[in-house]
Amino acid sequence: RALKSSKLVNASSDKLVGKVHNPSGQGVAAFSSKKKTTNTDKSSSTHQPQKQNDHETRKIEEGSARRNITRKKTDSSTTGHYDSRNKKHGGAGKGKWVGGGNKHSDHLTLLDDELPLDENDPLYVAEEDADPSSYVLSSHETADELRISGAGPSAYDADNDKAVYGPMLTCAEFKIRVSDAVREYFDSSDADEVVRCIDEMKCREYHPEVVKRAISLGLDAGPRERELISRLLACLHPNPLSDDCLELGFEVLLDSMDDLVIDIPDAKAMVGSFLARAVVDEVVAPAFLSNRNNSHPGDCVVEKAVQLLSREHCTARLEKVWGPGDGRPVSELKSAMDQLLKEYLLSRELDEAASCVRELKAKHFHHELVKRGVKIAMEEDGRDHASKSSSLDAMAALFKFLVQNSIVSEFQVAKGVQRLEKILPDLKLDVPAAPSMLDEFETLAREQGFLHIPSG
Repeated sequence: RALKSSKLVNASSDKLVGKVHNPSGQGVAAFSSKKKTTNTDKSSSTHQPQKQNDHETRKIEEGSARRNITRKKTDSSTTGHYDSRNKKHGGAGKGKWVGGGNKHSDHLTLLDDELPLDENDPLYVAEEDADPSSYVLSSHETADELRISGAGPSAYDADNDKAVYGPMLTCAEFKIRVSDAVREYFDSSDADEVVRCIDEMKCREYHPEVVKRAISLGLDAGPRERELISRLLACLHPNPLSDDCLELGFEVLLDSMDDLVIDIPDAKAMVGSFLARAVVDEVVAPAFLSNRNNSHPGDCVVEKAVQLLSREHCTARLEKVWGPGDGRPVSELKSAMDQLLKEYLLSRELDEAASCVRELKAKHFHHELVKRGVKIAMEEDGRDHASKSSSLDAMAALFKFLVQNSIVSEFQVAKGVQRLEKILPDLKLDVPAAPSMLDEFETLAREQGFLHIPSG
């Protein structure tokens, strides 16, 4: 019975290790020695050279998304670092860089440079294509046509020592330079400089863009800048802008009216004024307006121009179409001030008078407005000074409103009063009560808070 029990223990020792009370361990197999042998085999296999199939993607676990990916020839465990020179550089087709895969090559070359020019190509010109670096082609469509027809280069690029066929610049570069020239013209008012700038760019194919770009910048500016643009168009005609260029430029501008109206709501009315003024200045022929058959997006602008040209004395009116703030002479600015001040004394509308003062665009000249306003109020009240001067009160209310709304500064009011005091002896000849009336106006101004000079 004892022998039988010992055989049973030896037969089932693999399954019952740790569960049978056997302190001596007799009859139990040594599992640790088998594991050590297995680990030794695995560690020794890592130092063997890898086969081709070892680089293939293998699943680590069945039913799992994990993959064992080894980079070809650049495994850090074998080389110790990643060598980018072993990376594949593509098929080196047309326009591809070649020479990078060779370890001994120090530079890359473009495949197109190595292909010779085909002499049977219809665009091949032996005198020029034999040395492709002897000329520069622009991006304009007519450049190739000029070169093929045998015409000479239109310009010469001194920086690159090459002849240029077609325009010197791209259309985008031309627009940027024209915009810069027009903005500088707003400050200097020198139209001859703009003409020289356009001539120096040598881009006659893009000249219609000058009209569109100049008028677009004028729409964002004030009356003075718009008047300068109208004068600039007259200076640019007929050289460097021909009749066809100007008409084409206005056509491009009229076709883009839908986009301009989004940014500038009054664009249609202002472009119509530009077009009518161009007709009066003989920059655009009147036939340009009649040839529009109401089938283009900007035809409503043409109708506006026709209405302006159909008015009585249209030539004289369109010469001043941009209002009193268009940079006109001082004498005309004074006449505009007299007109708005007299209209205010009749209507007593402060908002309308303030709007007219803004349109003058002459903040540096507001002292003349104060001087003429008080003088007109004295003349309206008559030669004999009454106890209460209604015109002086109205004029004081106007200047108070202008100062409160930051349209006229207190400095300009004080300067205008000081100029009145200097001409007071001459003013007494027409208005004997002028000294007392001026004192009354200064008192009203101090009480209402828009005059801060000491009384003297």
